[in-house]
Amino acid sequence: MEGTECQPKALEQSGCGLWQAALSTLNPNPTDSCPLYLNYATVAALPCRVSRHNSPSAAHFITRLVRTCLPPGVHRCIVMVCEQPEVFASACALARAFPLFTHRSGASRRLEKKTVTVEFFLVGQDNGPVEVSTLQCLANATEGVRLAARIVDTPCNEMNTDTFLEEINKVGKELGIVPTIIRDEELKTRGFGGIYGVGKAALHPPALAVLSHTPEGATQTIAWVGKGIVYDTGGLSIKGKTTMPGMKRDCGGAAAVLGAFRAAIKQGFKDNLHAVFCLAENSVGPNATRPDDIHLLYSGKTVEINNTDAEGRLVLADGVSYACKDLGADIIVDMATLTGAQGIATGKYHAAVLTNSAEWEAACVKAGRKCGDLVHPLVYCPELHFSEFTSAVADMKNSVADRDNSPSSCAGLFIASHIGFDWPGVWVHLDIAAPVHAGERATGFGVALLLALFGRASEDPLLNLVSPLGCEVDVEEEDMGRDSKRRRLV
Repeated sequence: MEGTECQPKALEQSGCGLWQAALSTLNPNPTDSCPLYLNYATVAALPCRVSRHNSPSAAHFITRLVRTCLPPGVHRCIVMVCEQPEVFASACALARAFPLFTHRSGASRRLEKKTVTVEFFLVGQDNGPVEVSTLQCLANATEGVRLAARIVDTPCNEMNTDTFLEEINKVGKELGIVPTIIRDEELKTRGFGGIYGVGKAALHPPALAVLSHTPEGATQTIAWVGKGIVYDTGGLSIKGKTTMPGMKRDCGGAAAVLGAFRAAIKQGFKDNLHAVFCLAENSVGPNATRPDDIHLLYSGKTVEINNTDAEGRLVLADGVSYACKDLGADIIVDMATLTGAQGIATGKYHAAVLTNSAEWEAACVKAGRKCGDLVHPLVYCPELHFSEFTSAVADMKNSVADRDNSPSSCAGLFIASHIGFDWPGVWVHLDIAAPVHAGERATGFGVALLLALFGRASEDPLLNLVSPLGCEVDVEEEDMGRDSKRRRLV
């Protein structure tokens, strides 16, 4: 009996020694990992501290670590050690490491499905068991992230405007919502000259689709408007052979809106919420828009086309005008992979925000840090920048005269001009061109951001926790800095 009693203790001491030895090798630069038990397990450390423009969750490092360090096998388990405020961002970061779309032949022949189990081990304050409602919120949010990423990863020979509408219908059916769809010649008849003009040369016709959630007791109306260019050749201002590949991602804004809308409604959104999808394929053909053509947009303003590759702002102009005029929105957020210049202005990891509200600019930045979808402001100055669109024969041109004069800001201002710079509501433009993908894979960027930004409109406690709006007492920057210095493990 004495021998049997000693054996577990010896194993425990051996295991403890192995664990301590593994920890002693971890010196994140910015991250590091160590295999355990003949590579059956890996322990990985996140950065000990992050800068003020990063997320305290170190979300991007989580995704990177899981992709590179997860041991092989069919059934795998991830234990995430973090504090409660970082649970939401960490879960969304983990979801990005497991994309849904693949056409590799080996995947279709695989007999057994791979399963990944994720467990959260909470440390610090509020480290009790995770509530079932919290787990449901995480499930809906991560499903939204993976839905958006799947749509963006799918090539246009499958994810055309017809297929995107099927995705919208599928979500609508799940939520008990019948979408409003305006497409093809009806767009032209009803005055949506932007969407129609961009998509009229494609085999699959353009469309404006709307999912509307209107609960009793709603006190305000919110519209999320997504750019859904399922493929962007550039039109007659055609892109080159090195810049056109990857343009299946130009629907990233609409994909994020769809994923976020599904999750938000499932988590009990209390206000009126409209998801507006501006869908088109910017193609080349006999019916394609030409430079010098003039289109009448839904706002009633005329636009002289001087660059058919500046098409996203045209479809979004119709979308925000519809949200303002027909849906009566108090708050309009448009999300788009709008400009290549965004990646230069704010980088690969931070989306660019342009808004008529300083409060909402700050809220977007805070929401980005809390959810891991990082955001940084652009200059909002229409009185200096909008003159870039001056036209001699129409209300405006669609592309700037000087591409060295804050082109990402100018592109956003074009959209805002179609609701008016004196519009009393809140307008927020999010350019997600660079962070919508990491390498050749979509990230589902934007889903977590919208859920966090409007968390206070939800009944869910976790979304309320990560929301920057309506909170009387914000966490002090010093506290966030202190918390971010604690080592966390994946």
